[in-house]
Amino acid sequence: MESETLSRYVDLAQPRLGAAVLSCSDEYFAPASSLIEPSEPVFIPGKYTDEGKWMDGWESRRRRTDGYDWCILKICRGVVRAVNIDTTHFDGNQPDSASIEAADCVGEPDESTEWQEIVPRVSLAATSQNKFDVAVPGVYQYLRLNIFPDGGVARLRVYGEVHKDWDNVPEDTLIDLAAMVNGGVAQISSDSHFGSMQNLNAPGRAVNMGDGWETRRRRGEGFDWAILKLGHPGTIQKLIVDTQHFKGNYPAKFAVRGIDAPGKTMAYLMSEDSKWQTVIPETPAQADHEH
Repeated sequence: MESETLSRYVDLAQPRLGAAVLSCSDEYFAPASSLIEPSEPVFIPGKYTDEGKWMDGWESRRRRTDGYDWCILKICRGVVRAVNIDTTHFDGNQPDSASIEAADCVGEPDESTEWQEIVPRVSLAATSQNKFDVAVPGVYQYLRLNIFPDGGVARLRVYGEVHKDWDNVPEDTLIDLAAMVNGGVAQISSDSHFGSMQNLNAPGRAVNMGDGWETRRRRGEGFDWAILKLGHPGTIQKLIVDTQHFKGNYPAKFAVRGIDAPGKTMAYLMSEDSKWQTVIPETPAQADHEH
């Protein structure tokens, strides 16, 4: 799956969406919890621990017996479309191959859990973004990453759509339709040079300036924009535009438009034929302020 397509999905393995590493077979050199760190992996030459070279990822010891290593994760419950088994900086100590199984059970997985293979055993390249489509898309909450026979993986990204049971939400409930946890997805933007558009609808308020959407400085005509798909159609009663932490680089003004266009392509939404309606007209913005 192409990176442009993946950007229209949510990483279901984000800690801020409740993802967590539950258990693993071995983490002698580096902890499995690093698999879902939001930051990109780094390499620090000359940094060692008592166990060996420090690596930013999950790394098991060299296997001397039959079998393979594994890690079980809880992800945000959703439809899994693709994965990235990222081996960045693991060169010579990456696994030979890997597979991924998934489950959607009540409570944490145990010996009776029935696992569905969603990524069959595939070869992994060293220090690479190993991206694979899911063979059997479905709603899952737990994943099992198997590595053969051992080695290190820097990050695991799990791309898909948050699954929310809207049947249990009364129609008159005031709910954030754009929120990532409710199935909202930032799908495309004019520019995300300094900060990802996917921070726009992440849970909670931003922790710092890097936790927001920031474009490069525009030197020509026009303006920057981002398109978000709501988790469910609805009537907008309240809207918040938050410039928290942006003080010398907040936008001069903002506007919000909406459209009800189920099934329409992104090309249509970006074309002159689309019928966007004004939700909030151009409005002056303030620094570090919740509008």
